[in-house]
Amino acid sequence: MADFEDRRPYPPVNFTGENWLPYTRLIPATEIGEWVNQNILSTEGRIHNPDHEHLVSALADADITFMWASGSFAKSGRIVLGQCEQVMMRAGGWQKSRMEQQMHEWFGRIPKFIITLAADYCEQCNDLEFCALVEHELYHIAQATDDYGAPKFNKETGMPVLKLRGHDVEEFVGVVRRYGASKDVQEMVDAANRPAEVAHIDVARACGTCMLKLA
Repeated sequence: MADFEDRRPYPPVNFTGENWLPYTRLIPATEIGEWVNQNILSTEGRIHNPDHEHLVSALADADITFMWASGSFAKSGRIVLGQCEQVMMRAGGWQKSRMEQQMHEWFGRIPKFIITLAADYCEQCNDLEFCALVEHELYHIAQATDDYGAPKFNKETGMPVLKLRGHDVEEFVGVVRRYGASKDVQEMVDAANRPAEVAHIDVARACGTCMLKLA
């Protein structure tokens, strides 16, 4: 991973240092999308992952965008380092207009998905941790299926129909397969290899999207 350390996206210098502001800053991070396309989605990428093949056209069309958040936040007793969300304008009138204006000012259009990463974490984590976080969020964007369970495509464009999915086995296995088990995951594996003391439980990581499904 050290070979492309200089290519990995980092938050802007001093972006996380302005902690005197009474709010968390958010800025577009087009460099992350470019890096993901070059290294993960492209078949020529150094860490290409065919699991994300359905995202290629969406990222190229700016339907998937990235942002830096100046800091992480706490939810349900966990620290959220990344979050994937499907953009939905659940508002009307000027409230909707304000939301649409913000999207256009940030991205030049209204994207379908936004992936936000905590800059204070990403500026100090190692390459493996960064890649694992990015792919964790990418796994939340799945291709929808039809009534027969087959991958669904838009009848007009022929492009994959995308949807947001919660924390599931495929996402979890995909990240662990590529980047290995973290300390917490390894402890879970060790525990899983022992007889259950009480009952089965599900474990989600520090991801705001996962926590939305747990609420």
